[in-house]
Amino acid sequence: QVQLVESGGGLVQAGGSLRLSCAASGRTFSDYNMGWFRQGPGKEREFVAAIYRGGTLRYYEDSVKGRFTISRDNAKNMVYLQMNTLKAEDTAVYYCAADHLWPVTTIPDYWGQGTQVTVSS
Repeated sequence: QVQLVESGGGLVQAGGSLRLSCAASGRTFSDYNMGWFRQGPGKEREFVAAIYRGGTLRYYEDSVKGRFTISRDNAKNMVYLQMNTLKAEDTAVYYCAADHLWPVTTIPDYWGQGTQVTVSS
């Protein structure tokens, strides 16, 4: 069992920034690839970003390239999503995910409960 808890969501204006955090339980955090997904109102859950076990590779959905940055700190069992130049289209519930497979573009092994990000125009 892996427990994932997201934080850092909130309401921001378009063009602003937010940093999401995901805290993972257990001592096997470094064995997992980590990712972020999101689900907007009336939409399917979609992939946003992923980072390889050791942080050597990163993978982004096209719409967030150049604006979002995923990172991890294995010593602290943490993964982050720095979101810059936010758009209204980024409004969604953001979910942290853990998966042994790479890339994290399908169904992960574990999900967090989600944190709401709302971007106003």
